[in-house]
Amino acid sequence: MVYLVTVSYYGCEYLRILIPTLPIEAPLIIINNAPDDREVENLEIEFSDRPLQILNPQQNLGFGQGCNLGLRYLYDLDPQALIWLINPDTYSRSINLQTLQDCFKESPQLSILGTTIYTPDDQLWFGGGQFIAQWGQIQEIDYRDRLISQNWVHCHWVSGCSLVINLANFATCPQFDPAYFLYYEDFDFCQRYRQQGHIIGITDRLSLYHRPSSITDRNPRHKLRHSTYSYLLTLQRYTSMVVLMVRLLRLVANIAWLWCYNPQASRGKWQGIQDWLGTKPWLHTKVF
Repeated sequence: MVYLVTVSYYGCEYLRILIPTLPIEAPLIIINNAPDDREVENLEIEFSDRPLQILNPQQNLGFGQGCNLGLRYLYDLDPQALIWLINPDTYSRSINLQTLQDCFKESPQLSILGTTIYTPDDQLWFGGGQFIAQWGQIQEIDYRDRLISQNWVHCHWVSGCSLVINLANFATCPQFDPAYFLYYEDFDFCQRYRQQGHIIGITDRLSLYHRPSSITDRNPRHKLRHSTYSYLLTLQRYTSMVVLMVRLLRLVANIAWLWCYNPQASRGKWQGIQDWLGTKPWLHTKVF
């Protein structure tokens, strides 16, 4: 069985675009991360012809923990399911449940599958991820040339904007790390499970259109605060102390330069560094 999960934060205007493009036979779970957004409840009435369910946490959990709520709910319901995490500010470019199920049937060893993601003008936005630990490089790679003749190819990480999890390959319910509120939680998710031996892939047989940052850009300062904190936390976990310090110094230099042109953005990044320092990273950073 395939289930769709999306985490919404005041995202009804986007969900009304997304939902009609999704397969009607796939149950959709909406995590309402804005507890006072009562408009979400209207979606059950507007799309009464669809198997749609809304889960309402008592607070904004952030993206990763919002996904965790949906994952735990569905794992208890069907621990053999395929769960497709989809951002609310996306809509279908090429979604076919039979294609998805065939992919996992032919490759049952595949645990996490990302799809290619395009901008509304049909330009590639995400085509796969690679990580070079010795340089701390978290790269996006266009794998489409290799995908012409293959259903999917191996990659190091995929975007949480469109990510399918094969629950059958997990002994316990897979979870995003709650240390991440926003940004890089998908990278961390993929790295943790890849280190445990799980196989991660990317496919172009399924794809979405995405309006990048359409929700997070509502508050640029908070966006930069969360992304800076999460970036440093990720480097702390997956690179060396030398790489971490070099990139931290570059970040501080960028903040100083940015202060002259965009002080709000500069403050947001500086707050992210302060949040990260508050976790006492020197107690946990690897040295190698």
